[in-house]
Amino acid sequence: MDRVEILKTYKIYIGGAFPRTESGRYYVPVHGNKQLGNICLSSRKDFRNAVVAARSACGKWSGKSAANRSQVMYRIAEILEGRKSQFVQELQFQGSTKSKAEQEVHASIDRLIYYAGWCDKFSQVFSSVNPVASAHFNFTAPEPMGVISICAPEDSGLLGLVDAVAPVLAGGNTCVALASEGMPLCAITFAEVLNASDVPGGTVNILTGKRTELLEHMASHMDVNGFLYCGSDEEEIRKVQSLAVENLKRVSISTSEKLLSSERQNPYCIEDFVEMKTTWHPIEIISGSGSGY
Repeated sequence: MDRVEILKTYKIYIGGAFPRTESGRYYVPVHGNKQLGNICLSSRKDFRNAVVAARSACGKWSGKSAANRSQVMYRIAEILEGRKSQFVQELQFQGSTKSKAEQEVHASIDRLIYYAGWCDKFSQVFSSVNPVASAHFNFTAPEPMGVISICAPEDSGLLGLVDAVAPVLAGGNTCVALASEGMPLCAITFAEVLNASDVPGGTVNILTGKRTELLEHMASHMDVNGFLYCGSDEEEIRKVQSLAVENLKRVSISTSEKLLSSERQNPYCIEDFVEMKTTWHPIEIISGSGSGY
């Protein structure tokens, strides 16, 4: 008799743990005639739990020094480098050729390294000292926005997710990411990489399931500060932008064009999810001296 293969169950990643979806539902993506695994169909409750975890982790991640965040992101890349053969294999399971899979994994590692290098530099680039017509110092500096919802690209198993998450992390934010519905394997394996690194639990939360079920909740949740939509479906984009108005959520739209190109590496992707804070400070005038401090 032919042996029945036991499919791996890929659980979701919330708050530094790997729970099963509270809905108890799952789906089995197929490539060719091969079933890829048992994948959780995340529910609205799973997303709400992930937002709570992300909000709780905000202070832990943004409170780290920029240099320390850089070290942690570099550590993620190190672990991914050590497990690249597994990611290559999973990408092949999902339809990629070996050469394309290797290229995607190498680009993912390089992208993490790139944004790790910007963690302690983007603030100097985007901050400023502003001239004012009074006896004040006036400074503008970027601060993390908070919790970001991410819809990862549907046509990329690993690089699309890394490309979306890395600049959000570099800016000091936490996030809840929805993996590709058709190519979800690498997303949960990437969660295992995150769990083995020094990233505080809840900083990155990864869900699997259907965009049609979760997109509305990701765009309308009142405790989410920003939304990164990766795709080109105009109807979904209009829906996201309309729902985000309720709490003035900032929406950024990204496509999968030139995903493997170094052109995608850009510090302005970090700026998309930071707030500019301006501070006024009086200049003390010492009587009779004419000097200010």
